[in-house]
Amino acid sequence: MKRHSSAYPRPPLVASGRGRRLLAAASALGVALGMATVTLAARAAVPPTPSGWTLTFSDDFTGPAGALPSGSNWIFDTGHSYPGGPGNWGTGEIQSYTTNPANISLDGSGNLRITPLRDGAGNWTSARIETQRTNFKPVEGGVLRIEGRIQMPNVTGNAALGYWPAFWALGSPYRGNYQNWPAVGEFDIMENVNGINSVWGVLHCGVNPGGPCNETSGIGASRACPGSSCQSAFHTYRFEWDRSVNPEQLRWYVDGQQYHSISESQLDAGTWNNMTSHSGYFILLNVAIGGGFPNGVAGRATPTASTVSGVPMLVDYVAVWNRGGTSTPPSSPPPGGSTVSAYSTIEAEAFNAQSGVRTESCSEGGLNLAYLANGDWARYDRVDFGATRPVDFVARVASGAAGGVSGLVEVRLDSPTATPIGSIAVANTGGWQSWRSIPGNVSAVTGVHTVYLTFTSGQPSDFVNVNWFTFRH
Repeated sequence: MKRHSSAYPRPPLVASGRGRRLLAAASALGVALGMATVTLAARAAVPPTPSGWTLTFSDDFTGPAGALPSGSNWIFDTGHSYPGGPGNWGTGEIQSYTTNPANISLDGSGNLRITPLRDGAGNWTSARIETQRTNFKPVEGGVLRIEGRIQMPNVTGNAALGYWPAFWALGSPYRGNYQNWPAVGEFDIMENVNGINSVWGVLHCGVNPGGPCNETSGIGASRACPGSSCQSAFHTYRFEWDRSVNPEQLRWYVDGQQYHSISESQLDAGTWNNMTSHSGYFILLNVAIGGGFPNGVAGRATPTASTVSGVPMLVDYVAVWNRGGTSTPPSSPPPGGSTVSAYSTIEAEAFNAQSGVRTESCSEGGLNLAYLANGDWARYDRVDFGATRPVDFVARVASGAAGGVSGLVEVRLDSPTATPIGSIAVANTGGWQSWRSIPGNVSAVTGVHTVYLTFTSGQPSDFVNVNWFTFRH
């Protein structure tokens, strides 16, 4: 979602969008006039993995000019909102996102170009992508590093009014829900508006408005890019989530220089848990036009008649590294690629999408789905049952539900509203971490399917936690 900050007036935003912030420092940076013309070449490769780190994800955007970025790595957002989500992406931005190569494509030189365009009627289009994976997160005792080498749209002054490029990450429970921001967390790794020579780094969390993260502003900081301006050259923007220290830390960098940090101790335990205990984050790249952040900084509605069309944000690479810890973060199988065996142990927190689901630390290690209630569901993509049908379904569950509260953990294929092929009944097991493996029969099924765990109860109360599930044949 992005929302934005504070020292500048702006219209109110919808409660579930994304965050962006205005900082008083922006006014001191000034706004240069005109458009610069310097463009630097891409490095053509993700940097070597630093010693002690493991590369978890990368895209260096190599490929023929005009091609779309990899659909195995990225989802393309389109239109003015998520289905059922807040209008104008919750931020007041005016453009429509498309998959048109004129708005988003590789440039043939190792860059991704995201280009906002205005048509003859004054309508703006642009592009926004987000990673297929939603589980970027440091393991316990480890460090997560998300990095991109980016040149902001090379436009400044009045010609840049309304430009809003961003490189950021959203908590995984937002995908498919769209109403739980900012509790699920948002890390803005690089944001900029109106062609100002500044990068903003911001955390969004808690509740909106107000709360521990001062929403819709968030907790942010900004600084000018080192050396050449943010607009005239590539710069490297990095975010780190460090779980190797106590309290944990979040850190923001530009060209290796740290300019912002937030400690776990700055937030209450519930807020920190809500944004860190779920399965992880997905990464987004976009160039918005107009909205609360650029309007607030400009002190007027943007874009204007002076705003120029067609100046792209260039992305050389995006990479994610992990360091240390006691386990390897789970990886989501790439779309159209790897499958998950139905007969393996499927960790419940490794979902690809969800509704109403959150996670917590599990007494048996890792995470579990927590406090599930009627209507909640979790989705698991490309589950392979092979050529032999399973004979039963087993789930590792726990419940601290009150007396008289119970429900069903159901298995459905390819739709959360399909007829269940199997289910188990769960009531209080002695506590929310008192685990039992409960089997249930399943109907005949073979081949590769999307599996949904759905949760059904005649009472509104939470009734079950789930650690893992599997099928047996």
